[in-house]
Amino acid sequence: MEAEYATVLNELAQGLRPMAEGVAWFEGLADDRQRAVLVTAVHAGLQARATTDDAAESIRRSGIRPTHTPAVLIARGRVSEQLGKIVNLPRGERVKSFRLLTALLGVADERRREGSCAHGCSHAWHHLAPPGPLPAPPAH
Repeated sequence: MEAEYATVLNELAQGLRPMAEGVAWFEGLADDRQRAVLVTAVHAGLQARATTDDAAESIRRSGIRPTHTPAVLIARGRVSEQLGKIVNLPRGERVKSFRLLTALLGVADERRREGSCAHGCSHAWHHLAPPGPLPAPPAH
């Protein structure tokens, strides 16, 4: 499942899929699956080398308010430490966290593409085909 989640997250982060579609998909997942998606988003953001400097742009792109808990946390610095806190926020913060973590992935990955991947790379997530329908949530 993690690979499937990573593909959806990358499609959203790269603007290949509308965020509204991603949010609807995320909201349709069971609690444990939502948490797994958030953990996958954290791993992808860290792999893309997200930094504290990415916080402001990530908050802006996510569409959440700077006063929302996930935004406050990510703006505090030490991204890797704050991301763990964001994953563990209560259920009511999950959609905001999803939006923010996806935006963070987009910001960090964009910088990576412009830098180390500017002349081509073998990262599968940088060569995604146009997306098809989102995967259906698994039966409980």
